Amino acid sequence: MPHSFETLAIHAGQEPDPSTGAITPPIHMTSTYAQPALGKNKGWVYSRGGNPTRENLETCLAALEKGAGCCAFGSGMAAITALLQTLKPGDGVVAGLDLYGGTHRILETLFRPWGVEIVYTPDATPEGYRDALAHTANPRLAWVESPTNPLLNISDIAAISAVVHEHGECNVVVDNTFATPWLQRPIELGADYVIHSTSKYLAGHSDVVGGVIVAKTNELLDPVKRMQKSAGAIPSPFDVWLTQRGVKSLAVRMQRHCDNALALAQALQAMPEFTRVVYPGLPDHPHHEIARKQMDGFGGVVTVEMRDGFPAVERLLERLEIFTLAEGLGGIESMVNFPPRMSHESLSEEELAERGITQSTVRFSVGIENIDDLIRDIRQAAG
Repeated sequence: MPHSFETLAIHAGQEPDPSTGAITPPIHMTSTYAQPALGKNKGWVYSRGGNPTRENLETCLAALEKGAGCCAFGSGMAAITALLQTLKPGDGVVAGLDLYGGTHRILETLFRPWGVEIVYTPDATPEGYRDALAHTANPRLAWVESPTNPLLNISDIAAISAVVHEHGECNVVVDNTFATPWLQRPIELGADYVIHSTSKYLAGHSDVVGGVIVAKTNELLDPVKRMQKSAGAIPSPFDVWLTQRGVKSLAVRMQRHCDNALALAQALQAMPEFTRVVYPGLPDHPHHEIARKQMDGFGGVVTVEMRDGFPAVERLLERLEIFTLAEGLGGIESMVNFPPRMSHESLSEEELAERGITQSTVRFSVGIENIDDLIRDIRQAAG
């Protein structure tokens, strides 16, 4: 019998320990496993290849994302790297131009020099991907980020997937970090792979680094599994356990993140210090209707443009009391980021301008504190 999201988040892959009855499965802090005899084992050989604690998390996240299977890695970038390493020189990646800075950096500094063709579409629409695919010699992966970091653009995942799958062996990858499976399930929309930085909303407490890849089929997951085992960029059992503990409260946390972010976005629209407030839940967002169609909520990130440019940004960052200036996002605590010098510092001035990231751009990761306190904090810091 299928279970609801909230039930799966707590119980999928989390059976009580059969030997003791412990409700919380134990952390298997081991590198290797005793084998009863030569050529015989109990399902485990060496923890680089598999660990019961890691498998519990992988089972849970595959269930939440409606995928066939999942591989966990030591960071979100390790997960991205592992999937890209399944390509070979001459293969192509088509991606939206508005990408997380770390994804852009690894495409340009590691995989383009290795011989992978990288083609960007400034218009991350079905038509934009169709045009980019037509200009790619051997496309193998179509990379979609929705919502994007930090500009919160939304792509129509179902329509893009339909276009991409006209190209035979090209698969759709969706970075679902900002949305989480609570708000958006790309595989149900036609995607082949889903990637998360589990450091963000899935773990949710700013205390662990990790990443995962979920695949639509076991056949698609097989090359990722081989890369996970062979290259070994795996998370520790304790990091996996912390992430699983966070996932159990994902539904209630995300609802509060979404409620707070919408209320904050609406409040910021009334403050003269901000010339633009970007949040997919606002009716004036250019992709609001797409977000309503494919998401169950609008996320916990709000991005703004400040009226008086960088001096106003500096003043804001210095005076905030509750929002913490930090690289991360997705924790229960509210954070603020200045993309040109933080999450997207690897991009040149020209590349930032091409994407629409300016010296006035500020990204708020809205936590689960009291919303009135958060609004007052920004009002006093911006004024």
